[in-house]
This record gives sequence, structure tokens and C-alpha cells, in this order.
Amino acid sequence: MTRGTATTPEGGAAAEDLFVDLPAGPRLAYRVHGPADGEPLLLVAGLGLDLTSWPAPLVDGFTDRGFRVVRFDNRDAGRSSRIAAPPPGRTRQLLARPRPDAYDLADMAADALGLLDALGIDRAHVVGMSMGGMIGQTLAARHPDRVATLTSIFSTTGDRRVGRPAWSTVARLVKPAAATVEESVTRHLELMAHIGGPGFPPDEAWERAWATAVWERTGGGRSGAPVARQIDAIRASGDRTAELRRITAPTLVVHGDRDLMVHPSGGRATAAAIRGARHVEIAGMGHHLAPGVLGRLVELTTELARTHGARPVPAPSTGEPV
Repeated sequence: MTRGTATTPEGGAAAEDLFVDLPAGPRLAYRVHGPADGEPLLLVAGLGLDLTSWPAPLVDGFTDRGFRVVRFDNRDAGRSSRIAAPPPGRTRQLLARPRPDAYDLADMAADALGLLDALGIDRAHVVGMSMGGMIGQTLAARHPDRVATLTSIFSTTGDRRVGRPAWSTVARLVKPAAATVEESVTRHLELMAHIGGPGFPPDEAWERAWATAVWERTGGGRSGAPVARQIDAIRASGDRTAELRRITAPTLVVHGDRDLMVHPSGGRATAAAIRGARHVEIAGMGHHLAPGVLGRLVELTTELARTHGARPVPAPSTGEPV
């Protein structure tokens, strides 16, 4: 493991990136927060997003409750390895036909498992958003002994009849990569305006700072070949409903009722497939971790962990109650 630094909009401070070279796969960038003896909580980011996409107030909410939070860049995102394989062409993307050599969600779940192994973590609470929820679901289904609880946020099952993005969203996702930081920031703000729910608007100043910092941290935006390969991974995994029925970890499924990236039917189908899952659909929430929903997400996930964790999760040690 090696170390590096990167600047993010989290309080204006320089945050430290760590790196691990997985025996059978890519190099992953990650960060660890909170007490060394806290219950491990793994955050798995969504499509094209890096680890900084988890807002600092949400990370702080978990660490204040005593969790040891691990967040990382998926393969083909952030500062983790880019995969040396051709991306799907525009026609394949529009027709939802993955390349035969595409990696899949099982490969990405294996990356997450490799990170837990490298950190000596036997069992973790897993929280994933969007594609990260799919990775978390796959990890929980295939390695039940490693997942204490699962929180799946605005995600879906892979069944093409549910969770489909709006065509207006698809058109935004298949655009060529932004050529400049200004173009990347503009596109990000436009996408947030499109997929953010009307009940929980994004903080434009934070989003602008985040998009700028991501460009500086990674040398590019959240589009192009890496994102196309991640989309291919989702499609190559197919309908995972039968696999989801194997999940035994206590599960929370959270979705917004105004989601244009993953239709709310995806969350309903996920909860229906996982025995005993709790389904919470938040009115006015879109496909975005807006400031107005962070406290509730921390509260819901902490409640799940308190009930099913290895030891009690303490109340917040600092700050205002969530």
C-alpha cells in the first residue's frame, strides 16, 4: 500500500488517498475515517463517481456514531486503475448490448472484497448508491459472511422491466467526454438539475466545488470510456433478481419517488427480492445525495447497524443530533 494526497471540497483541507494493489485486479484508491476500533462501514460509489461523491456531512455522521468508514474509487473511476479494454460504442450503449469482453458487477464486488481483505476487515456494514448498491448487493449475495448489513440506495436488480432510466437521462450519459474543466462542471450542474429531486435541491456552490475538485483530482470528468465500461458492467451482469434472493444480510432499501436515473420501481423490486428487506421511499427525492436527505440516510443506516451489528453503535460524539 502506498500513500498520496488530493484536494477536495471537504472543509478545504487536503485529504489523504491511500492505494492498494489487488492480487488479481486493479489498483484501488481509498480513504479511511473514524476510530480504528469502530465497526467497519464500507461506502461504494455510483456510476462514474469517485470516493469524494460521498458528502463530508454524511461521512462525519457515520464517524460521529463510532463507525470506521472506508470509501474507495471503483475500477475505472477516481484515482483507481483504468481497465485496458475497449469501451462499448455509442450504438451498443443505446441498444444496451454489452461487449463480450466486458467486466461485470461480480468483478467490481471482488475488488471491494479485496480491499476489505487488504485492510484486515472480516465483516463490514456495506452502503452503496446506484451502481454501488448493485456492487453491494452482489457482495452480499456471494460473500454473506463478509456483510453485516446492506444499505442499497437508489439502486435496482438488473431486470430491464424495472429501474429504467429516463431517455432524457440516457442522452446525457452517452455524450463524449468533456474537454475542459469548465465544460465538465457545467455538465455536472446540468445533470444535477435534471436528476435531483424537487424536494431536495442540490447545493449548487458545493456541487460546483466538487466537480472542479474531481477534475483536478483525477484529470478529467465523469464521462467517456471509463463510464461506458462501468455501464457495460451493469448490463453484462443481466437480471440479478435470483441472486438477490440469496442475500441473508439485514437489508435497507432507500429510493426517491422522483428518480430519473433509476426509476423507483428498481428500489421496489430490490426490496421485494431480498427476504425481510425494509423499503423506504422518500417523497421528493431524486437520484442525488442532497443536503436535505443526508441526516435521514445516516439515521436509517445507523438504526439498521444498531439492530444487527456486532456491538452497539454509540450516539454521536460531536455536533448536533441528526
